[in-house]
Amino acid sequence: MLSCKELVARSSDYLDGQLTLGEKLLARQHLLFCKNCRRFIKQLRLTQATIQALPEAPVDDVDEIVQRITRAQQPPKTP
Repeated sequence: MLSCKELVARSSDYLDGQLTLGEKLLARQHLLFCKNCRRFIKQLRLTQATIQALPEAPVDDVDEIVQRITRAQQPPKTP
């Protein structure tokens, strides 16, 4: 059976369906017994679904968002 650390390391491949049959069975066996890893995989699936539901932003919008974040992180100017 996989350890939690091994499952986390392979979690992306597990969710993307890129594991061999044997690896997939080991991952499922671990998930059967480990509620923390089940919760972790559930959170990853939710994150994937949320990202997929976001509209695609034009490149200009992404640049604007980065600039806003950069400005927000700068300390306020004092007179």
